[in-house]
Amino acid sequence: MAAMTTEAQDSPLDAALDRIEQAVARLEAAVAAAPAPAEVAELRSRHRKLKERVTQEIQQLDLLLANLPQ
Repeated sequence: MAAMTTEAQDSPLDAALDRIEQAVARLEAAVAAAPAPAEVAELRSRHRKLKERVTQEIQQLDLLLANLPQ
């Protein structure tokens, strides 16, 4: 927004418009910083594989613990 006089800056409407412009700027920055869809898909795939691996390893630990002498 262009520079305003002190009176205009004190206006509730101008204050609200300034907050809206700041919010839009934050939204635009967030969209620009968001990873590309291909990156998100790759991360989801890696997460799924890691989760499956951890589940398998925990199952193995459970079997080992179940077979320990009491």
